[in-house]
Amino acid sequence: MELGYKLSTEGFSPQEIIRQAIAVEQAGFDFVEISDHFHPWLDEQGHSGFTWSILGAIAAKTDRVGLVTGVTCPTMRYHPAIIAQAAATMALISDGRFTLGVGSGENLNEHIIGEGWPGARIRHRMLREALEIIRLLWQGGYRSYDGEFLSLEDAQVFDLPEALPRIVVASGGKAAASIAAELGDGIFATEPRPDLVEQYTSKGGNGVRYAEVPLAFAASETDAAAAVLEKEPWFATGWPVMSELPNPKNFTAASSTVREEDVLKQFACGSDVERHLEVIGQFTDAGFDHLVLHNGGPDPDAFLEFFAGELKGRLG
Repeated sequence: MELGYKLSTEGFSPQEIIRQAIAVEQAGFDFVEISDHFHPWLDEQGHSGFTWSILGAIAAKTDRVGLVTGVTCPTMRYHPAIIAQAAATMALISDGRFTLGVGSGENLNEHIIGEGWPGARIRHRMLREALEIIRLLWQGGYRSYDGEFLSLEDAQVFDLPEALPRIVVASGGKAAASIAAELGDGIFATEPRPDLVEQYTSKGGNGVRYAEVPLAFAASETDAAAAVLEKEPWFATGWPVMSELPNPKNFTAASSTVREEDVLKQFACGSDVERHLEVIGQFTDAGFDHLVLHNGGPDPDAFLEFFAGELKGRLG
């Protein structure tokens, strides 16, 4: 099992994200996962730096920790050719530490280009084409592609690493899990759902299995839950809603009824190691082997101290 830490570009400035990544490596994590958004989920979060610039700085300022996008949508805001080039470059400048996490996207980030927001089935077909284009370009040479939704004209990525990055596909349902098995090197989830792992493996997937684990460290459960309610109440809307709403103000409205008890049901809140282990165990029991600890608490450094001093030793 490998352990990662979620870097939330929506909640912190680019400079702070880079500082946190350095601290995460020092705390003993195996990798960092960084979100790739244009907008924050809520105005209260107040940030949304450009992930690929931040990744380059993290690669330059760290030595060991792996780097993962969690996740990039390579179909609308980015053309897959750009992501093929960006991921190859990241693999080179990080000395092979980069993993490309991809997904079918959220309206929150992709509607900005003015092309509308397709339905889920269309988004999955677009993602399939995007992955085919990325794989094609990573073969080297000049390549073209004519798809139903995406095209490529006489393009070549000149700087390719000897070992290509893994591609991990975000899967909120069985359709995406099947795409992960066919065109990816792993699966990525945000819920402790064994059915997603089972779908992935039943379709031939035998790669890594990433999942984000909801934790919130603070001196008390109440303080931890209050921090989640302030900055991350959108979690309770669920993925079918999270993928569809276009703006932070919509997430504010959709999550206005979330209460402390809702947070406590899903997040490990407070400083009780046993509760944190209980929530983490839901994901290991579901079959995930790369766990991304997502701290919704108010103090990232306090969580890193808690991880290094109390939690990590219990997860070995």
